[in-house]
Amino acid sequence: MPSEPSTFYKHATIITINPAREVILDGGVLVTGSRIVGVGKTSSFPPSFLPQNTKTITLKGRILIPGLINTHSHLAQSLLRGLAEDLPLHSWLCDSIWPLEASYDTDDGYFAARLTIAEMLKSGTTCFLESMLTHRSGFENVVRAVEESGIRACLGKLVKFEESNKELNITDPRDKDVASMSISSMLAAHEKHHGTFNGRLHVWAAAGTPRGSPLSSHLGIGEACKVRDIGLTMHCAEAPRDLAIYRESYGLTPMQFCHQAKLTGKKTVLAHMVHLDLEYDLPILEATGTTVAHNPNSNLKLASGIAKVPEMLEGGINVSLGTDGAPCGNTYDMFREMHLTSILHKGANLDAEFVGAEAVLEMATINGARALGLEGEIGSIEVGKKADFVVVKPGLNAAPWDEGQVALGGLNPMTVVVYSCSGSEVEMVVVDGEVLVSEGKLVKMDEGEVIEAAKRTIQGIRERSGVKAVNRKGWKYV
Repeated sequence: MPSEPSTFYKHATIITINPAREVILDGGVLVTGSRIVGVGKTSSFPPSFLPQNTKTITLKGRILIPGLINTHSHLAQSLLRGLAEDLPLHSWLCDSIWPLEASYDTDDGYFAARLTIAEMLKSGTTCFLESMLTHRSGFENVVRAVEESGIRACLGKLVKFEESNKELNITDPRDKDVASMSISSMLAAHEKHHGTFNGRLHVWAAAGTPRGSPLSSHLGIGEACKVRDIGLTMHCAEAPRDLAIYRESYGLTPMQFCHQAKLTGKKTVLAHMVHLDLEYDLPILEATGTTVAHNPNSNLKLASGIAKVPEMLEGGINVSLGTDGAPCGNTYDMFREMHLTSILHKGANLDAEFVGAEAVLEMATINGARALGLEGEIGSIEVGKKADFVVVKPGLNAAPWDEGQVALGGLNPMTVVVYSCSGSEVEMVVVDGEVLVSEGKLVKMDEGEVIEAAKRTIQGIRERSGVKAVNRKGWKYV
């Protein structure tokens, strides 16, 4: 049987995020097959140490980081970018996003997923959690896109119940497919697809947001996931009204509801978590090991508020990062989320030391891996882990970056990555040992074709839904 191919990546600054939090100057990473088999100084890898026929890639002047992990994203929504701008959450959902999502047909979800994945890969995301894969998007469509692209994915199949809270005046046109968004359909998808593509694909449950439906309904989701060790994600306490809805509908805080419904745990990711009862909810989050997926960009764009991330981190809660979907976050660039996270909480708390670059980079890597139950496989550059990493080439906006000056008090590579870089500085992306982005270009996908397919697809969705972007006040198209 032929041996697996090996590649040696040398002369990089390596931010390992390992338990010792080592930054290796002039470092090397040896990959055999899909795993990292060596990490250290480039000088510690003499030619005699390397396996026969090892390919060598020189990364001088580059920073190598663990692959970024997006723990809250909507793959099918990339097509809806720009169609629901400057709207409050209620109108954004009811008048635009839900009618559009209910109008997807045939391969629409496939073309949307390709567009999202292409953007994620080019901006350094190697693994993501799809937070609410709707029926019309087509689960098989997204599975197909994941297989072809080479990215690592956790796909949350939506389990929801018909909107029942009449006082909120919410009508969800997606409810016409509610029978196909059942616990049994989620379990069938898990049975068929979980662990496929060399373990790159995981199937999760995505619980619909509680808005007055019986707690017992969500308990059914929680119990089904607990018995089978299935990961679970849910939008929770996102909008200003949500805390009151939990109290009025259930007599509970958001986390009291989640805990009673067995939705909490080490493989639970609760997105947003902006409007909590801190006295009761933070201790439950910490005690259960439940993760909070922080989405600062969309929370600000939709005027949802600012999550109490410093308090969560201080309380020992695992906080990861997400981009949300393109209609509210506009991009799937995790560098953008890292930068915003790093400055938002300083300004909100009038404390420049809050949530520093190192903490933010951990949120985007190892904390994300822990959120997905994959910290033993990804999230840091360590021997034995999957070879999921990103190579950043700091440009003009990060100058005068110079690795040789780091040990002498020069630029800190963590602050360079978080404060100065963007997705456009990503030069190479490796997932499962396979190079998916090289010299800033997609290897397995045709970017131009992906964009053109997306343009054709959204035209049909708009026509079927009747939803159009609202003209800006005082502006005319001539």
